[in-house]
This record gives sequence, C-alpha cells and structure tokens, in this order.
Amino acid sequence: MTLSIGLDFGTTNTVATMVNATGANNGQVEAVHFSHYGEAFDAFRSVLCFSETDDDRGRRTTVDAGPWAIDQFVELAGDCRFIQSFKTFAASPLFTDTLIYNRRLKFEDLLSAFLKRVRTHAGIEFPKRVVMGRPVSFAGAAPDAELARTRYEAALRAVGFEEIHHVYEPVAAAYFFAQRLNTDATILVADFGGGTSDFSVVRFTVGKSGLDYKPLAHTGVGVAGDAFDYRIIDRVVARAFGKGSEFMSWGKILPVPNSYYTKFSRWNELSVMRHSRDYRELQDLVRESLDPDRIRAFLAFLDADAGYAMYRAVSAAKMQLSQSDEGTLSLHVAGVDIERKIKRTEFETWIAPELAEINACVDRALNEAGLNETQIDRVFLTGGSSFVPAVRAQFESRFGAPKIETGDQLVSIAYGLSLIGREQDIGRWAV
Repeated sequence: MTLSIGLDFGTTNTVATMVNATGANNGQVEAVHFSHYGEAFDAFRSVLCFSETDDDRGRRTTVDAGPWAIDQFVELAGDCRFIQSFKTFAASPLFTDTLIYNRRLKFEDLLSAFLKRVRTHAGIEFPKRVVMGRPVSFAGAAPDAELARTRYEAALRAVGFEEIHHVYEPVAAAYFFAQRLNTDATILVADFGGGTSDFSVVRFTVGKSGLDYKPLAHTGVGVAGDAFDYRIIDRVVARAFGKGSEFMSWGKILPVPNSYYTKFSRWNELSVMRHSRDYRELQDLVRESLDPDRIRAFLAFLDADAGYAMYRAVSAAKMQLSQSDEGTLSLHVAGVDIERKIKRTEFETWIAPELAEINACVDRALNEAGLNETQIDRVFLTGGSSFVPAVRAQFESRFGAPKIETGDQLVSIAYGLSLIGREQDIGRWAV
C-alpha cells in the first residue's frame, strides 16, 4: 500500500491523518498528533508568526506556526507579523503577495511555510501522496477556484508531495460517515468550517466490492464560525469600546465611525492598529467624545495588545452557549473589564442572518440534486459550528431529528481524506 496523508487545511484549524503501511495497523488511518508544553492535540491552529532575530549570522527572519506562533506573538507583544485565516486568500485574485520583512511572500509561500512547521512539530516525514481537502466554495468576493488549486499545488510540491489529489471537504466527511452504513443511503453532509459552510448531497450504494458513490450536488457559502464569533464581538466587545456612541464636532453631534471597529473581525489586526492613523484619531476623539471612558478603554485595550485574550474570551463564551442557555463573556485586561452575560436566545438573534444564508445554501443543494427533505436518508453535521444548537435545530426542523447525526466534528474530514487515499481509484472522488 502506498503511504499517503489526508490534509484538511482549514481557516481556523488544520488536521492531518496518515494511512499506516506496515505493522499491525497496516491500512488503518491515524491522526497526526502534536504536543505543546505537554498538552496533546490533533487540530493544529492555522496561524503563522514571522519575526526577526539577531544571531552570529546577522539579522534573519524566523517563522513558526500553530500554538508556537501564538506564543511568539504574545511574547513579542505584537512586534512581529502574525497571520491567521490565510486560507481566505487562497482563491482571491486580488491577493498577490504580502511584504514580510522586505520579502514578498505569495499565498503558496505562506502555505508551504506553514506545512513545513506542521511537519516539524509532528516530528514525522510526509509521504509523497497527499489527498487535500478543499471547500466547495472558497471564501471572498469572486473567488477563483482554479487559482486556489494552482496555489495549493505549488505549496504542496514545495513541501515534497509528488502525487496530489483534491477532494471536496464535505465529500471526504461523507465518505468517513458512510463507513458506518450497511444499506444504501442518500446523505446530506453539512461541513461548517471557520470561513465557509459547505454542503454535499451524495448517494452511497453498499455492494460486495465496497461503497459505490454518486455525487448529486455541491454548494457552499462564505459564512461559518468566524462570522458567529464576530457577532459576539460586535454586540458586546465593540460596544464596550465606544461603538454606537457619539462625539461633538463643530457644534454637531455625530456617531463614532464604525470603521474603527472593523478590525475586530481578525484579532491580530488590532496589533497593527496601535501604529496606525486610526489610533491617533482615537486619541483625538477622547476629547470630543460624549462617552470618553469607552474610547479610553478602547485605547487601553490596544495598548495592552489584548486581541488574543479577546479571541479566547469569545471562544469560551460561544462554547458555553453551545452547552447551556446562558454564557458569560469575561474579559479583564489592562483595566478593561467586560463581564457580560449572554442568553442563548440573544445570541441566536444576532446570528439569524448567517443562519438564513446557511438555510438558503441548503435549498440550493437540494434543488441541484432534484430532491426534497423526505428523500434525504441521513444528515451528517461536521465542523466546529455544528456544536451551535441553533445550527443543529435548523436541520432538525427541516429533516427531522432522527435523521441528524454528528461525531468527530473536528477530524472527520481529515479521516475521510485518508480513507479515500486507500482507494485504488482515487480519481472518482477527486475534483
């Protein structure tokens, strides 16, 4: 058997799985494991941190990834280039490169640097074959899927992969789920990532030779977990820092511009904001604001470079809301004190526009497949946002609770990719 790796490169996390070629576990799929200060994990954060260091060879640029990149970012108090959610640039013709310490790096340079650090921290050698997941619809305005494919392949070859297969992420999740089937079934797979939500309708036939597969529909939308996070930030954190407040200018009362708060969508951008024109304008705004304490709190937050602390607080609150009817956003840093209870019903109202977009995307999948809800036998929900009760409730309402199944939400795609990698004819699953 050819050793292969399944690679689920996500907006938020990346998971890799490998097929064993020798020993008692020959042919079995296992996740690639990592350990950060004694804490074991399989989902590797999709972030990079570039910094400059001086040694006996002079000044040089170093890079790290995952939790080690976050450590570096925090230790250097933002005096570095931190990059997150860079998968969202994969299909963008507008993104050509970014300047990092006088060197222009393309998307494929970022991805190859990331994968090399993944390999190093895993302490393994990658095989020559990779089955790479890709979303049905890439994030961003007017995404170019062929451009993303070209960039992916350039990065993968730079790491040493020679045989590359691309598979839709929800198809991989469907294949993983289908391992438990003992009868024919038409399955809707809903994959909720950090940047996109993808849906596939697949017909599986169980025969003597294994699973037969017929894809019926693939749809996607650029709405997912990051958008849910931003709703909490926008409704709670940004308002504690003056969003919605007013200031006096030339005798007129005007609203504080929302543009100051757009960078909250990516917490690392707040570090850049400390050295920007926006920061200087906020300093001036303190004198004119009708609520100067909130603007001062915003400045103190930026001075403390507390974006990552905010991200962790928001993630914790969202997790609480997935487990109970109420959660608390607790953020206490640099004199900034936010202790805000959030009811689940309140949160669900905030994310209603995103839920509507997800529902409309499911409509498109069913229409493309030429099916209605009663003709779907099973619904498999995967990805981090499948834990959000409002998301699950939406599918239960449409398809009926008995049809809904979940499990291994963070690793199902990667496992499916490696399982497909065992197939003699990978091409029938690939795109």
